[in-house]
Order: sequence, then structure tokens, then C-alpha cells
Amino acid sequence: MIERIGNWLREKRYKRHRLQTVRARHGLRLVTLGSDYGGWTFLEDESLQGCTIVSAGLGEDASFDVEFANRYSARVVIIDPTPRAVAHFGAMKKRFGQVGETGYVSGGSQPVEAYDLSTCSEDNLIMVDRALWCRNETLRFFLPKNPEHVSHSIVNFQNDYRQDTDHLMVQADTLREILDDHAIPIEEVQLLKLDIEGAEVEVLEQILADGLRPRQICVEYDELNRPGKKAFQRVDAADKALRAAGYVCVYGNGSTDYLYLHEKQP
Repeated sequence: MIERIGNWLREKRYKRHRLQTVRARHGLRLVTLGSDYGGWTFLEDESLQGCTIVSAGLGEDASFDVEFANRYSARVVIIDPTPRAVAHFGAMKKRFGQVGETGYVSGGSQPVEAYDLSTCSEDNLIMVDRALWCRNETLRFFLPKNPEHVSHSIVNFQNDYRQDTDHLMVQADTLREILDDHAIPIEEVQLLKLDIEGAEVEVLEQILADGLRPRQICVEYDELNRPGKKAFQRVDAADKALRAAGYVCVYGNGSTDYLYLHEKQP
């Protein structure tokens, strides 16, 4: 009850971030894949056929990853060190080669029987059980307040950015290091999806500093779920860095999910 009151007061004070007024740019062929909970919207483009994408943040809903791999015969590099996410992917591997048997359920915990894995294998669905971050280090991975929730956080925005709450220790790496480890040329990555509980700010800044420019970036600014001065400043910093690197925000769902396109192609 106290937390709900605190969230209500925070929303009253800070209202909405300016990005939350962004809607779909007119004339774009936008596609949404995945469940109601785990789905993402992106630009339909011929460059996606047979491409590689990076999907950071799995949790227990791989609906977007599986549907994308199936639709485009694509390779999906999934990054998530969360124990329940690793276990979820392990259960998926046991069903590689099998069709889906049930529909998606509401909420963020999908039964693996819901995925059509008939064309999936370890060649096109690759799991990396490390945290995506701005440098190579071992760091604290903070547990969610609610033990029923799956998402952990490096920045711990759910607990006002404190560094003294319950956590795991995990290995973290940059995107460039992860791709190098799997011998994947960065120019092959056409789309990057970031759903990493606040760490997207530091990760985006590092990706841009490394000169990486995937054509599409889908990002969830999780901190907008807890509006405040620091949260807004961090989202502003990430958005500013993306725009300075030639990206434009062409879609928003009115809440936390956004699509950026790189318009200054070489």
C-alpha cells in the first residue's frame, strides 16, 4: 500500500515524460511480433531476412525472439543472466524442432509449449548468460522487490538506485565483446532490442561510443515506470545520445517502449 501511494504521488508530481507523446510516424511499415506482454514493434524491412539481431532481456517470455527467428529465418542472440531466464531458455532447448501446442498466456511467464520451435536450434537462437553492460566486470544484479517478478536490475531503479538491497553477482560484458566471442561481425546486426531494467542508458552510450550503429533499436526505458527527476534525466541522456548519433524516434507505445531508426546510413 505504501509503495502504491508513493508511485501515485510520484506520477502526480512528474506527470509524463515528453517521449510518451511520441506515436507511430506516418507511412512506416511497422510490424509487431510476440505476445501482448513480450511483443515489440519494429520496421518491416528486406534487410531483416536472414539477418542477426540482439535481444537483451529475456525473462520468461521469448515470444518476440521466436517469432522473429521464424519470420525472417534470422539468428537471434539472446542476452540475460537472470537464473529464471536461463532456466526458461533451457526448457525451450528441449523443445527445439517441435511446433507450439498452446496459445500465449497473459502476463510475462509463457509456457514453452506456446512457442513454435519447429525451425529453431542452437544455431539461430543463441543464449548468452551474461549481463549486457558498458564495461567488462563482475557486478551486483539486484533482485526485484516482488519475488514473483523475474526481472533483476543492474542500476536498481526499483529501489531508488540503492546499492544495499538483495542481489546476485554476475559477469557483465559490452555488446562488442559478446559479439566478438561469438564471431559475429557487428555490421550483421540489423536490430537491437534492449529490455534491461534501467541499464539501457549506460549500454546505449557505450554502444554508440564504440561506433556500433544497428539500423533499428527497440528500447524499453524501464525507469519511466517510476517517474522522477533522476529517471527523466537518465532517459533524456540516452535519447540525446541516440539523436546525436543519427537516430530518430519513430514509434512509442505511450508508456516505456520506443523504436529508433538510424537515418544517416553510409
